[in-house]
Amino acid sequence: MGDEAVQSTNLDATFSKRSAVHFGYWTDPYISQMVSSMGERKAPEIHLGYFTRVTALKSLILKTVEYGQALGRKVQIVSLGAGFDTLFWRLRDELNPMDEAVNNYIEVDLPEVTAKKCYRIKKSKLLLSKVVQDDDDEVKLSRTDLHGHRYHLIGADFTDLTLLARKLAECQIDYALPTIFLAECVLIYIEPTKVERFLSWTTTAFTSALVFLNHEQLNMNDRFGAVIVENMSSRGCGLPGVAACQSPAAQNGRFLARGYHGALCWTMSEVYELLPRDEVNRVEKLELFDEKELMRQLFEHYCVGIAWRNQDKFNFDDFDFW
Repeated sequence: MGDEAVQSTNLDATFSKRSAVHFGYWTDPYISQMVSSMGERKAPEIHLGYFTRVTALKSLILKTVEYGQALGRKVQIVSLGAGFDTLFWRLRDELNPMDEAVNNYIEVDLPEVTAKKCYRIKKSKLLLSKVVQDDDDEVKLSRTDLHGHRYHLIGADFTDLTLLARKLAECQIDYALPTIFLAECVLIYIEPTKVERFLSWTTTAFTSALVFLNHEQLNMNDRFGAVIVENMSSRGCGLPGVAACQSPAAQNGRFLARGYHGALCWTMSEVYELLPRDEVNRVEKLELFDEKELMRQLFEHYCVGIAWRNQDKFNFDDFDFW
């Protein structure tokens, strides 16, 4: 997971998101602070894929935060392999005031990545202004780690549980609070035994409601899936976790086997059908889609999943996106 090829996927995702934002798929004034230029224009199906991914994950985060508020509980969010993601800043705008809903937002990535993100945050008045409560607040900053008001960025391999626990202690993690883990195209790059050990740790270390949101490849056992694997391999990116990406049952089973009480998985095609129709109508008018068959295939080979523990704390029986 530590090689440069895998880390480069962070830049690919950031450039793709900035391109989609530029063409109006969603609003994100912070993404331009993460990369200095838009890079080459991405294809419409890539824009639509990222729109679906970003919209769905934010909705699931907000839905879970609402559950916490209904119980009178704050939640904490731990984003794994966060890269240059801007979700914290967008949530700051969406949840006003955020302090009443989210106790801590913690991003974890390899030190090589967090060092670059720390630099970008330090250099951006816009980003920095959102990680302090007022002008008198101090931000604790090292080359790879940043600690602000409710926001923490730490450099660590999250499968190194000893190091992770020490770093989380510096973030004032509360193992008794409802906790949301978020992973976007991360677990597939990690050896399965390390993922299993990490998931088992989450179910034993955190004693309250636990939610794991995962965006990842799916249906990788057909020809189109093989092409994705070949393309990633040609870039030097191995996919040791691909076995869990063969089917929705495999995705869900990975969590159920490690102590989660329930799990759901949707293909991105299914997610797209669940999006609010007014939003779908809006984005479908932004660009001309010539490659609808390619878009359909891409959407069938990525998914959004949610797994949970301690269902009595949150009611997932009637769970939906909206």
